[in-house]
Parts: sequence; C-alpha cells; structure tokens
Amino acid sequence: MSCLSLTPLLVLVLVLGVSLGAAFPHHTLRKDCSLSKYQTIASEEKEAMDKMRQEFVSTAGSAGLWGTCHPQMSDRVLLVVAELNLTTAMLELPADPSFAELRRQPLKFFDQARADVLGCVSVDPAHQPSGRLRHRLNKLQEAMRTESTECLRASTIVNVMHVLENLHCAALRHKC
Repeated sequence: MSCLSLTPLLVLVLVLGVSLGAAFPHHTLRKDCSLSKYQTIASEEKEAMDKMRQEFVSTAGSAGLWGTCHPQMSDRVLLVVAELNLTTAMLELPADPSFAELRRQPLKFFDQARADVLGCVSVDPAHQPSGRLRHRLNKLQEAMRTESTECLRASTIVNVMHVLENLHCAALRHKC
C-alpha cells in the first residue's frame, strides 16, 4: 500500500480528534431534526457501497474496527457522527484511479449524510453519554492513535454497511 505524507495524516487525525472530542461530552439530538430520508436507503446507494466494500476486501483483505452495539437514540446519533467523520475522511484519501471511481458515489452519499446528521446535533450540557458510547468513541480514538492509515482505511471500508445500518437506525429513531 502507498505511504501518505505526514502533513495530511496529521491534519486528518486532528480533524477526527476534534470531531470525536467535540461529540463526546455534551451533544444530543435536536428536537426538530429529521433524518427521514435515511429511513429507506435507495438500493443503488447500498449496491454502490457494497460493490466498493467487496472490491476493497477482495484486493486488500479485511480488518475489524466496529463491534455490535445498540446505543440509545441520542447516543446512536453521536456514534453515527463519529463513524461518518471517520468514513468520509478515509474515503477522501488518495487512491488508485479504479478505486477512486468506485468510492465516488459512496463518498458523496456519506458526505451528505454527515452534513445532515451534524445538523441534528445540538449542545445539551445535561446529556451524559452512556458508557457504551464512551467506550465506542474511546475505541475509535484509540484506533486513530495506534493504527496505520492503511489499517484505518481498510477497516472503515470493510464496515461501510455497518455505518449505513447505524445511519438507518438513527433515522428510524427508536424503531431499531
């Protein structure tokens, strides 16, 4: 796998660290938030993401970063924000031309989803994130500190369907 220069990697880590750190203590779901367009995700979006994931797995192997968890609604939104920040950052990294084309549609989708979800998060000093959310965010932060960019990218791409499922569940609110 190709090596990345240190400057973009440092910027990436700082952006993700600030994003995760800012989401960690005091955010919650705004009352007027609507993620309803993610309640049903178009099959062509799912197919594009799955095709990208399958191609990546077949050429690069797999790595696991995400676990199974079922957080409370406001925690799920915060988890989705963190996952979308990491996913879009990893998909934006330079890639060979064939993969760059495969990631184009998923990156556009995740970038829009991230903007939509961020519009749903507001500051609530009374909100205490669950232990599960703190654990998940700590796990993501630890992975960003200790894993190589290539490993983070691989894990992120392998798990895009999990991010999509969390986004779907956040849109359905308590129905997952």
